[in-house]
Amino acid sequence: MLPYPIFELFGNGVYMYGICISVGLICCIGAFYFLTKRNGMPTKVQDFVMITLIAGLAVGFFAAQVFQAFYNWLDGKPFKIFGAGFTVMGGLIGGAGAFLLFYFLVGRFYFKGKNKGLHVKNFNTLFRVAPICIVIAHGLGRIGCLMSGCCHGEYLGQDFVFGGIWMNGTVNGVHKWGYYVPTQLYEALFLLSLGAFMTVLLYKRCNVLMSVYLIAYGLWRIFIEF
Repeated sequence: MLPYPIFELFGNGVYMYGICISVGLICCIGAFYFLTKRNGMPTKVQDFVMITLIAGLAVGFFAAQVFQAFYNWLDGKPFKIFGAGFTVMGGLIGGAGAFLLFYFLVGRFYFKGKNKGLHVKNFNTLFRVAPICIVIAHGLGRIGCLMSGCCHGEYLGQDFVFGGIWMNGTVNGVHKWGYYVPTQLYEALFLLSLGAFMTVLLYKRCNVLMSVYLIAYGLWRIFIEF
């Protein structure tokens, strides 16, 4: 829909894709602070989580490019990491792994004295809140995919078809304007709805939010791929 820069900043083009991801991360952080504060997480742990999150995001973005470079290599393209694009699941796996490693290993040295083990005591709160924050960032990021014209569904042609959205998608490796099934939009709506549902579960003191997220998103992703 908007695959071209909408304005320039310091001589570089700014895309809606990047704006949506940035807004998603800001909303993710805001939701984290609000929900963890309401659930009694100490400020010291909140601040440590933010430091850990920065490390996790850095590794996650790199992992997302490595996974995409691998997929490109499977398609017969050169294995090139930087500029390869991003794969959400690769970023999620790499980022989550780095986050947990940093959280427990560095936290062991960060929390000392009377605060010893404070991060471990509050991990359950973090574990319950994390899925909500993830789906917020992921859902808004999918809006960015819709704007850039990537991750779309089937090409429907040049004439309007009910349920299709006009965008600059890819057909057989070639960019082409036309109507496509907007799977990015469907996924964004699903993720944000899932986030609202899990927020209700959180306030009902449920401890199965991560399981709900993994099962629901896994099933949805299988369905939307077909």
